[in-house]
Amino acid sequence: MTKIIIFGNSGSGKSTLAKQLASKGGLSHLDLDTVAWNSSPQPERMPLAQSNTLITQFLNANDNWIVEGCYSDLIEMIIPYASEMIFLNLPVPNCIKNAKNRPWEAHKYESKAAQDANLDMLIDWISQYDLRTDTFSKVAHQSIYDKFTGKKTMHVTNQDN
Repeated sequence: MTKIIIFGNSGSGKSTLAKQLASKGGLSHLDLDTVAWNSSPQPERMPLAQSNTLITQFLNANDNWIVEGCYSDLIEMIIPYASEMIFLNLPVPNCIKNAKNRPWEAHKYESKAAQDANLDMLIDWISQYDLRTDTFSKVAHQSIYDKFTGKKTMHVTNQDN
């Protein structure tokens, strides 16, 4: 069975790589953004227990999967079930460039214009990746990667994929 976790900074190429691998390998795909946030006008994280319930439902419903996101707190829930881990550890300038060139993510935004309205905020947030210590930070991602004992790969460019 194939059970892959992909994580890294926003703009690192997680969704693109996950879609490619899911298509190539016939894997079910879960974008953690879809189980991390409440649907409300102001961005608000879903309670972890609720996210865990949704993640568990996905894992139980699929034998072969790929899960991607930047949430180390959610990734830690999935690690016991994963057979492989991919850390997209790109330099921040590469992530910013990718974010600027990101196609419309229809499952997250009602329009490309709505997505682009958040671009300045997103670029600022991406630029703080190496400085933050939260669940979305490089230090949190590196810790997860270092502790994982299964098959793992770290990519520092999108051309590695």
